[in-house]
Amino acid sequence: MRWEFGRRSDNVEDRRGRSVSPGLVGGGIGGLVLTLIAVFLGVDPAIINQVIPQDNGSSPTQTTSQPKDEIGQFVSVVLADTEDTWNQLFQQMGRKYREPNLVLFSDSVQSACGYADAAVGPFYCPPDQKVYLDTSFFRDLKNKLGAPGDFAQAYVIAHEVGHHVQNLMGISDKVRNVQSRVSKVEANQLSVRLELQADCFAGIWANKAQTQRQILEPGDIEEALNAASSIGDDRLQKQAKGYVVPESFTHGSSAQRVRWFKTGFQSGNIDACNTFS
Repeated sequence: MRWEFGRRSDNVEDRRGRSVSPGLVGGGIGGLVLTLIAVFLGVDPAIINQVIPQDNGSSPTQTTSQPKDEIGQFVSVVLADTEDTWNQLFQQMGRKYREPNLVLFSDSVQSACGYADAAVGPFYCPPDQKVYLDTSFFRDLKNKLGAPGDFAQAYVIAHEVGHHVQNLMGISDKVRNVQSRVSKVEANQLSVRLELQADCFAGIWANKAQTQRQILEPGDIEEALNAASSIGDDRLQKQAKGYVVPESFTHGSSAQRVRWFKTGFQSGNIDACNTFS
């Protein structure tokens, strides 16, 4: 991926190295839920809100100075590229895109969705409209999930930004409202559709980034598809349990995640990402 000369975003908060108290996670239930969520990428914020008390105290001081290390610079460039893509697409829809902040943290972090540790993986928090990322996840993506490469990492960021897009468009609220009135199995199915749409939106970003800024190198799309496949519910459940329970899927199978990223990448069209139809 050609990223070194890309624009850096002004919306990165570097909180790495800060210590955060885990006091907001109550008892064993919170820890258990975090452990279960850890096997999934892009944890559903609705689930976090249900199991972790909200932080009614003061938020950490925002730090927007540019990260100096290579991985921090990489994240900043990818975030900036998603900003360029979605600003343009929202303008075409006659709307204004509100750029999300991306918080880099190490080990644990406090967000408007509550306390989370690195095991949760990257996540988006709707109340504060921020993406949270412990970059150690990228090592896990490579070493534990078998998905190396900088474009695989870019896909992760673009997927979480996709959740921000859903939030701005009102899609997330609609899904959560329906989930509150249906069975657990049906709620899980809606979560899958929400996650697959975020994969499709990540594909749209890749399409626009290549068409307009020529960032792709040979093998990049394969890296993203491999990452999407590696974090499918079926593959993760097979690794963790030795068997698959489709009714419990919350993010979609490997094949589904690959399919919808490809749909976004090949079409570059938001209308093609209607995973709810």
